[in-house]
Amino acid sequence: MILLTDLLTRHTRIGRDLARALGAVVGRLAWRHCLVLAAVSAIGEEAFFRGALQPEIGWVAASLVFALAHLVPRRDLLPWSVFSLAAGLLLGFLYDATGNLVAPIVAHFGINAVNLRKLARDLSGGR
Repeated sequence: MILLTDLLTRHTRIGRDLARALGAVVGRLAWRHCLVLAAVSAIGEEAFFRGALQPEIGWVAASLVFALAHLVPRRDLLPWSVFSLAAGLLLGFLYDATGNLVAPIVAHFGINAVNLRKLARDLSGGR
């Protein structure tokens, strides 16, 4: 997912526009803030979407709800919801494959930590 994000950002207009829009929302963040946000979102979202919801409604349905939770009523952020659906499917697969939340939490944390840092760094001019 991190590689896909990087490729889309570097090689597509949609990716660049989305990174710019998300960067404006994220603002300038220190590395430690990126790590805290990544940890909180990974643990909270995976406990809810994979741990509580997925066993009740299934992998695909939980992934769709995950994407809907990431829907922002702004046209420039719509691709983020599509990306969230792909991430939700991957994270849900990890949960089903391992039978526990460790793998999806670690993956979610990694995706968010790296991408938040890239957005914050790019916005702040490389600091």
